[in-house]
Amino acid sequence: MKLIDNFKRQYTLSTQITIVIGIIAALNFLSYQIFTRFDLTQGKIYSLSDISKATAANLNDIVNIKAYFSAELPPQFMNVRQETKDILAEYQNYAPQKLRVEFIDPKDNLELQQKLQILGIPQLQFNILENDKYQVINGFLAIVVSFGDKQQAIPVVSDTKNLEYQLTSAIKKVTADAFPELAFASGNGELSADSDISAAGKKLAEIYATREADLSGGEKISDDINTLIVAGPTAKFSQRAQYVIDQFLMSGGKSAIFLVNGVNVTNGLQANKNEAAPAELLAGYGFNIEPSLVLDAASDTASFNQGFITFTTQYPFFVKVGESGLDKNNAAVAKLQSIVFPWASPLSVAENKSGAKVEVLAKTTPQAWTMRDNFDLSPQGDFGVSGNKAVYNLAVSLSGPLKSAFAEYIPQNSESGEHRASTDNARVIVISNANFIKDNFVSRYPDNLTFFQNIVDSVTLDADLITIRSKEVNERPLSQIADSRKRALKYGNVFGVTVVVLAFGLWRYFGRKKTRFADEL
Repeated sequence: MKLIDNFKRQYTLSTQITIVIGIIAALNFLSYQIFTRFDLTQGKIYSLSDISKATAANLNDIVNIKAYFSAELPPQFMNVRQETKDILAEYQNYAPQKLRVEFIDPKDNLELQQKLQILGIPQLQFNILENDKYQVINGFLAIVVSFGDKQQAIPVVSDTKNLEYQLTSAIKKVTADAFPELAFASGNGELSADSDISAAGKKLAEIYATREADLSGGEKISDDINTLIVAGPTAKFSQRAQYVIDQFLMSGGKSAIFLVNGVNVTNGLQANKNEAAPAELLAGYGFNIEPSLVLDAASDTASFNQGFITFTTQYPFFVKVGESGLDKNNAAVAKLQSIVFPWASPLSVAENKSGAKVEVLAKTTPQAWTMRDNFDLSPQGDFGVSGNKAVYNLAVSLSGPLKSAFAEYIPQNSESGEHRASTDNARVIVISNANFIKDNFVSRYPDNLTFFQNIVDSVTLDADLITIRSKEVNERPLSQIADSRKRALKYGNVFGVTVVVLAFGLWRYFGRKKTRFADEL
């Protein structure tokens, strides 16, 4: 009987183990058939956004994605390769029949390497430690998205932080019948997309076809251009140049972005009023950039050299616009945490009588003031705190029906019979600061570049790509609080714990004393 009982117990145990293994195997099989993942981060930075999923799911034909990753890579790039595979696999889950992904090592294929060079994909050099010495090896970290005869390259995938944005925009670009083109205005001392604002220029060139539009000669802006960017002009606009921009907008479906300083600041902290703003054009649309500087209690620090010493101090001229100063109903700024505008000016907009929608994208806190004359930008100055403090606009958007700024007066040398008096669909963004997008500030404030890319996308494309780029914010600044509350929190942290411990000890002491007294009775 004991032998039979032992056999039964062993049989029951083996049966249970078999059932458990079967259940695990079934769950493992189903996990490969049903794709799902949970992302608990605030911005869902480890999951594809809805627009990326829709872009993949709505493909009409086959899109090929070829990842050119060398097999021999330094250890720091091995994770990049695996993360890239994971992201591409997720894209495939939403387009299993329309998205083909292939990983290729171009190491021994000279013909393929030449083709990649034509696409603008460089052969990278890496230092690796091998046989107790450093060696230099060549390799590739690139992706090419192709559809038919159209190709879009991502030349270097050094990390996957912006890879979803790059992939989705590349897929959109190759599958679209036509993609918008941008132009940077030139001829009036504007910032150069190749030098002064090269970081912004390179980012926009990843998505759009970009070029220059020289306005100094008064030639008409090409109809192929969708958005004109006027960044930091320092030479006065002719009336003809302003009229050319106006008629570009009046042609319908066009956009313009103006980054204009009210006051120009030199490297020696010398300031002078900017006479180069296209004032007549902007005034015609209701905008006015004051020739003064905004200072705000909510500001960032700045570093200065004094002899051989470098010091950092709070600098009210570096206005820091936080979440409370950003329009949460506008996709361009809704998910940003902060933008820093160095030496910005007050921007006002009159009531628009043509019916255009006016949106204040960025504004100061109520603790802001202005410096209008005798500019003293010294970090050790008193910053001219005088008068009443107020809220000042720094970035304003205008969209919809718009009347020509030259409705009553047409400049000379204009083509007869071609004047357009209004449009039903124009988009204009004016920012009373051009410094925020310069390379030296973008490197310090990455959200500035995100903001600029967002506003370009918002007037040129739908707001689709903005949601991808803004998922992962670069900064989470502390909220501004009153000095009295700061002191209360400070002394509360210093003495609060001590007080609590003492109070607990006294409570315990008197509690025990009371208990002993009761026992003695």
